Parts: sequence; structure tokens; C-alpha cells
Amino acid sequence: MLADIGPLRDSPDFRRLWFGNAVSYTGQQMTAMAVALQVYAITGSSFYVGLVGLCSLGPLIVFGLYGGAVADAVDRRRLGLVTAGGSTLLSVALAVTAIAHLRVVGLLYAIVALQAVCFAMNSPARSSMIPRLLTPEQLPAANALASLSGGVGQMAGPMLGGVFVGLWGYQAAYLIDAAAFTASLYAMWRLPSMLPGAGAPGEADERRRPSVVEGLRYLAARPNLRTTFVTDLAAMVLAQPRVLFPAIAGLWYGGDTRTVGLLAAAPAVGALLGSVFSGWLGRVRRQGFAVLLAVASWGAAVAVFGLTRNLLLGLLFLALAGCADTVSMVFRNTMLQSAAPDDMRGRLQGVFLVVVVGGPRLGDFLAGSAADLFTPTAAVVGGGLACIAAITCVGLFQRGFLSYDAGRPAA
Repeated sequence: MLADIGPLRDSPDFRRLWFGNAVSYTGQQMTAMAVALQVYAITGSSFYVGLVGLCSLGPLIVFGLYGGAVADAVDRRRLGLVTAGGSTLLSVALAVTAIAHLRVVGLLYAIVALQAVCFAMNSPARSSMIPRLLTPEQLPAANALASLSGGVGQMAGPMLGGVFVGLWGYQAAYLIDAAAFTASLYAMWRLPSMLPGAGAPGEADERRRPSVVEGLRYLAARPNLRTTFVTDLAAMVLAQPRVLFPAIAGLWYGGDTRTVGLLAAAPAVGALLGSVFSGWLGRVRRQGFAVLLAVASWGAAVAVFGLTRNLLLGLLFLALAGCADTVSMVFRNTMLQSAAPDDMRGRLQGVFLVVVVGGPRLGDFLAGSAADLFTPTAAVVGGGLACIAAITCVGLFQRGFLSYDAGRPAA
């Protein structure tokens, strides 16, 4: 039942890449916390802190798509080195602003936006490398390990960022982040060349002219791959309760900001536990059915959370939702990596990044609007039920996805 570490044991390249990503992602989360604290210290306004996320959202969406096209045109190893190097320099730039006591919020926003560009260009290239380093049977375990490292980074990074800022100032978090990127740079440096297409005959010219539109057209004509994005949007747009946590904490549980923190942490804890106990995922062949079941479970857990007024039960169902989300993510990413040709994986991973980034934001807007029009209870319960209904329709109308077999991956 525990996470399968076979990919780490069998592939030194994957082991170095996984460790480098885990360390650098934790550093990125430290920096995100430090930037938020620094902006608040300068402005004293939560509104300006919120603009930090907005400054990164646009570049993540635009350059996520563009970065996927670039990853299908150039040596992915070189692209990973350049973008990781850029992120390192930007962390150093943040440290310089802190050491020089520059109280210019616009400069911080600009650096955060450039960091988002580097991340959006790096992520598709890094993700599309994984199928070249492992066998298809090892991909579910590899994606579960990636989820595990991401969960640890999300939980430990902000906490460490707050500690280091409190002890040694903002520059400490930024400099540690810059040092953490050396692990990712070293892992990329040790990789072999990663030209798209794996050197297949007749593909070189086509690789040099990939486009975002071409990738979207490919996705539109591949029902199984397209459905992986539809299912994620059903969960993140229709049943995303996080924006309501401040209201729920007071109205349902009579709590305060600490209760909000518990509600926000519960899905992350569930996701982390889902990654830790992910050893069984590699034995699942009907991955499409598993995705539908996991997303429906997310919707059901959110709906039940909306009905309970006991804090411990509420936290339990949010954790179950987070666990279901991890299972869905592992299989969706595995299907993208195994069913798509290598010279298309970068663009599909770019779309994956855009959906992961943009879907929850749309869900926040929908849940907040529904709560204002009706009640928070109606928004949460209705969203969970809508998610289940949408997934049921997907299962009825996309029978090929329902019967998708990991032994015979088909786009």
C-alpha cells in the first residue's frame, strides 16, 4: 500500500530529477510566503498581497501554453536548465531587494511575474521528460511520487519561509530558495539530451515548427486525452469550496482564522496521505474508470462536507476529497504521458498546467457567486452534486474513456 519507490531505485536520472524538483519546489513555496509577508509589511494591505497571485496567474496561463510548444521544439534538457537558471537569478534578485531595503512593491510584482514565466516554461519540459526515463508501467508510481514531493513542499515550504523570515529576514528565505535551485540544475545537467520525438525518422522538421494551435487541434481530436481535462475541470470548477472557508469557519463552526487554516490544510493532508499510500495505483489497468470514480468521490466528499456541522467530520471529508484528487491526478497525468506521442507531450503538459492553474480560480468565482446568491451550504452541496452529475454524463457519453486500458493506451 505504501508508495512505490521503484522508479527512484531503477532510474538514477529520475531519482536526481525527483529530488531536485522536491527541493526546489519547497524553496519556491518558501519564497511565495516571504513575498506575501514582505508585500504586507510594505503596504499593510491584504489587497496588495492578493495581487501577488494575480501577477503570477496571467504568465502561468499564457506561458504554460507557449512553454509546452517550446518544449516540443527544442532540447528539453537545455530548456529546463535555462529556465531553472532564470528562476535562481530571480530569487537572488529578490534577496538583493530585501538586503537593500527597497520598499518598491511594483518591483516585487515584476519579479514574481518573471518567476511565473520561468516556471511555466520549465514545467511542461520537465513533465514530458519523465516517460523517456521510465517504463510505461512505472508512470503511475512516478506521478504519485511527484504528488508526494509536491504535497511536502506545499506544507513545509510556507512554514519554513515564515520561520526563516522571522529569524533572519526576507533575504534568508530568498537566498535559501536560490541555493535550493542548484539541486534542480544539477539534475538537469546530468540528464542526456532530450530532443522531442525520440529521434524518430522524419520528425525533425515537424518538431521545429510546433504550435499551440496544433497542440489544441490534436487534443480536440483525441477523446480520451480531452476527457482527462474535462474531468479535472468538473472537479475544480464545479466543486471548489476553498474560497468559502473564511465564511464557513464562522457560520458553521463558530471558529476564527485558525479554523480557516485547518480547513485549508485538510485537503493538502489528504493529498499527502493519498501519495504516501499509493502503492496500489500501479496495479490499476482501467485508469479511465479510476479517474471517473476518483472525481465522483471528490464531489461526494465535498457535498457531505457541506452538510456536516462538526469540525472534525468536516476536516475528515475535506481530507478524503484531497486524497481522491491525488488519485485522479496520478491517473490523468499517466494517461497524458503514455497515450500521447513524445513530440506532443510538451504541449499537452502545457494545457495540463493551464487547467490546474485556471480551473480552481474559476471554481473560486463560481462558488463565491453561488454563496452570495444563495447560501454557502447551497454552494458547497450543490457544487459537489453538480460534479457528480457531470462525471456521470462523462461516463455515459465517453464509453471509450470508461474502458481505457493502461495496457493498450489510446489517445
